[in-house]
Amino acid sequence: MAKAGITAWAYVLAAALAVAGCKPGISPMIPEGATANAMGAPWLNELIQQLQEEKPANPPAKIYRYTYHDQEVYYLTSRCCDVPSKLCDMYGNVLCQPDGGITGKGDGRCPDFFEAREHETLIWEDKREQ
Repeated sequence: MAKAGITAWAYVLAAALAVAGCKPGISPMIPEGATANAMGAPWLNELIQQLQEEKPANPPAKIYRYTYHDQEVYYLTSRCCDVPSKLCDMYGNVLCQPDGGITGKGDGRCPDFFEAREHETLIWEDKREQ
């Protein structure tokens, strides 16, 4: 059901942009590199803007959307080495840190994330040069 709602939202967004004479990616509401799927989550747009204001990470930061235990989640990849990744619910609440940290295994609160995740969608990636 959530996927149908997101798809419907994408069509509404595309129609609104067409009527306004704008192109996707040019609207100041959509951070460069973000997909229309990010528009339903203001916290996600804020996170993307924050990442764009920081120095590029190595490896580059990416945000993916998944289904995990029947809920929509967003995964921010690890920035480097011992820096943990973050897994957030659709409201921006941090559920866990699936990997990274001193052990490389995150905080242990979602040990099955990589095996149980489904329906990967890349939402944003930092394409700036380092």
